[in-house]
Amino acid sequence: MTMTDAASSRRIDWIDIARGVALIAMAIYHFSWDLGYFGYIDPAAASSGPLKWFARSIASSFLFLVGISLILAHVNGIRWKGYGRRLAMIVASALAITVATRLFTPDAYVFFGILHQIAFASVVGLAFLRLPSPVLFAIAAAWLSVPFWGKSMLFDAPWLTWLGLSPFPPRSNDFVPVFPWFAAVLTGMGVGRLLIKTNATDRLRAHPPGRNLVSTALRFLGRHSLATYLLHQPILIACVYLFSLVILPDQGASFVRSCVATCSAQYEANKCEAFCGCALSKLQENGLLEGVFKGELSQSNDPRVAELTDACSIEAFSDDK
Repeated sequence: MTMTDAASSRRIDWIDIARGVALIAMAIYHFSWDLGYFGYIDPAAASSGPLKWFARSIASSFLFLVGISLILAHVNGIRWKGYGRRLAMIVASALAITVATRLFTPDAYVFFGILHQIAFASVVGLAFLRLPSPVLFAIAAAWLSVPFWGKSMLFDAPWLTWLGLSPFPPRSNDFVPVFPWFAAVLTGMGVGRLLIKTNATDRLRAHPPGRNLVSTALRFLGRHSLATYLLHQPILIACVYLFSLVILPDQGASFVRSCVATCSAQYEANKCEAFCGCALSKLQENGLLEGVFKGELSQSNDPRVAELTDACSIEAFSDDK
């Protein structure tokens, strides 16, 4: 058997398929985010309600699979050459994501997203490789609990934000901090230990999924997960952008819908409608709507937006009205 054959025989197709399914789910979520960004749906939809929990379940599944793979890959000792190559690719990709999002979405750039978390887990996870499943599950539970009792202003410093323990989460399009997300990796490592202990890995290898178009496609995606992750979003954004050149989105209606939904949590609906209608009108008149809609401009970073919204607030919420 060649080295390539040996490496291939160690793979478990079911895990590649699971990773492929997670990638498809991620593409679906990112497509919804893109639709919101361009104004075809409510921009807040991707960060609230069902889509918010959908995104969290996807991130959890990725990190869970990272934990399983970490155990299976190094069950007989750390394979330093392959490990170092993989880690270097992940770190380089994470840095590329940070640079790209800093350029295109500076107000919500990705400084500690899913790839940064995977890089962190790939290093710190080595310290937990030899622990038995019960201990790993206990540590995962304790880790998961930390944000419920450990948040403090001490962690609000910019260089500590990545820990996830600041009372004020930063604005980012993909924020996957150490607490609590590393708990998903630890859980995966615990399951990986169980798979080995019960010989389930041998059974999974002995009974691979059937060879059909769907399973083949999912295995391919799972085996090239990093490339798929890096490429799918630029492709989706390009597709939605090209579509927007043909059929323009109604950014005004989407802005008002999102504005009223946010405002109504604190104020009467009729006053919110008045305020949001006023804000829309003034933003359009001053050519600021697109920047506000895309999150590039806001009251905090543009005095023109602050002045306009303050004027609308006085008009809509004045007791004399």
